Amino acid sequence: MAIICGGRSREHEVSLQSAYYVFKNLDRKKYQVVLLGVDKKGHWHFASRYYDLVIQKEPLGKMRRGLAEVVLMREKKRVVVFDIQKKKVVKRIDIFFPLIHGPFGEDGCLQGYLELLGLPYVGAGVLGSALGMDKEYTKKLLQAEGIAITPFVVLRYKKRGNQSKIKIMRKKYGFPLFVKPASLGSSVGVSKAFNEEELKKAIVLAFRYDKKIIIEKYIPGREIECSVLGNENPQASLPGEIKPHHNFYSYQAKYLDPQGADLLAPAPLSPFLTKKVQRLSEKVFRILELRGMARVDYFLQPGGKLVVNEVNTIPGFTKISMYPRLWEVSGLSYPKLLTKLIQLAQAD
Repeated sequence: MAIICGGRSREHEVSLQSAYYVFKNLDRKKYQVVLLGVDKKGHWHFASRYYDLVIQKEPLGKMRRGLAEVVLMREKKRVVVFDIQKKKVVKRIDIFFPLIHGPFGEDGCLQGYLELLGLPYVGAGVLGSALGMDKEYTKKLLQAEGIAITPFVVLRYKKRGNQSKIKIMRKKYGFPLFVKPASLGSSVGVSKAFNEEELKKAIVLAFRYDKKIIIEKYIPGREIECSVLGNENPQASLPGEIKPHHNFYSYQAKYLDPQGADLLAPAPLSPFLTKKVQRLSEKVFRILELRGMARVDYFLQPGGKLVVNEVNTIPGFTKISMYPRLWEVSGLSYPKLLTKLIQLAQAD
């Protein structure tokens, strides 16, 4: 099997971290594991060992330079990895574990390519990946199903009507407001604006990463996360809680500051609220046509109302990531979780 990591998005380094921990924890008695690294220009590279691909693991790893470029080609019931320079097959693959976060990896593009290759792969398919990546359509679909979401407006780069939408959000909800790229994860390009000047800067920043951005109402409440595992009959883990030490759970708080947040696993919730989070997470998973894995993030308001914030179809697998951690506290170890994800891909 092959782990696919890196990618062209701004979450490239996070993907390399995730790949390290998955590579390290996969059951070698069951699987022969190799890596396919996609560099920031979109070129594919092969490695049989992690440090043949990556210079360092932390704080943020970098792919080695000068690696041989490879392509994937269909061969009967497998896919071969073909070294372009040496003009020879270096490996045959029978299943993929995509770990590319963000655009070109988590948005359905990579999944469509793997569908064309005709081999099983871990995680959501083309439709589920596309829906889960695009915050606008995640929100619209969940809202249509009666699930509470954060109120928002969508801005498109250099389109008319943006100023009127901004004015509506300021007038209706006041400050602070969140500004986010519509199709990016790991809090890249996300800002919390407390006044007009900060809002202008936040919009400029978000448009650096995406041609479509969203402005959201600030929702006071506890930040709750829940991991989901399965295909047609998904199961939810015990919920966790994020307590950021920054203004919000930013990219820096997640990956660069060891003291960026307290991660509580499981979250200190009543049995009633725990069950409520689990059932709603399973429902969101089914509505968005997901499979394999996903992490659903919420704001828990003081009255007990759950508001869906985001859905991650390829959640992080680093040493601090909540997806595997929540399954560990729910009774499923990291290696067994990976085995289960592969089994789900093979059964789909």
